[in-house]
Amino acid sequence: MNLLFIGDIVGHPGRMAVQKLLKTVQQEYAIDFTIANGENAAGGNGITRDVAEELYRSGVNCLTSGNHIWDKKQVFEFIDHDTKLIRPANYPAGTPGRGFGLLQGPKNIMIGVANFSGRVFMPPLDDPFQVANKAVTHLAAQTKVIFVDIHAEATSEKIALGWFLAGRVSAVCGTHTHVQTADERILPGGTAYISDVGMTGPRDSVLGVKTETIVNKFLTQLPVRFEVAGGTVQLNGVVVEVNESSGKALSIVRVQKFLD
Repeated sequence: MNLLFIGDIVGHPGRMAVQKLLKTVQQEYAIDFTIANGENAAGGNGITRDVAEELYRSGVNCLTSGNHIWDKKQVFEFIDHDTKLIRPANYPAGTPGRGFGLLQGPKNIMIGVANFSGRVFMPPLDDPFQVANKAVTHLAAQTKVIFVDIHAEATSEKIALGWFLAGRVSAVCGTHTHVQTADERILPGGTAYISDVGMTGPRDSVLGVKTETIVNKFLTQLPVRFEVAGGTVQLNGVVVEVNESSGKALSIVRVQKFLD
């Protein structure tokens, strides 16, 4: 089974990259199931019902998220009902939505997807390690194929979670920093790992935002209004090949495609 995970989709340019490039990637890598981080998909921060549905129509089977999941208040209207939208599981009890779930893949194989937010340089949520332990234990009782999105700032925290879950899940893939790293590997026990899968959005930008805006912010230290950049867009992600019987990862390959 081949799983595709698309890195943080940023605004309309990122959605256009998915719309125009996803089918080609799915065909090239014989993709069976596609997951994408969509927390920045609506105007550069947050997600709406219309945007989520647009991504599903483009071929995304499941959306993960992160600390920007609540930026568009409309999300509160549908997150409890959208079983394909996953928010970080380590938000406190009673938070709307779900932090992990089971989705049907090919050949009626159930795929577990879980999302956790880091705490280093991030909002002080519940301990992602303890929450991950419980979530993975729950999912493992129902499926062998488990995918984890760790949405975190610190590489050390992502790597530590990868080792913590090594041998228990099919993949631990990092998001949030929007820069694709080159440390993809298979950890002992058959868990695919990468610190950050990268960003799907404007290439000539600072993490998806207009370059002049961010440069000016660094120069002046004054507040600025973030605007999504234009120009050439990219689709960043990884393809993880998983043995569907054991849930072990066989390989992980970085993907980077461009659309002028």
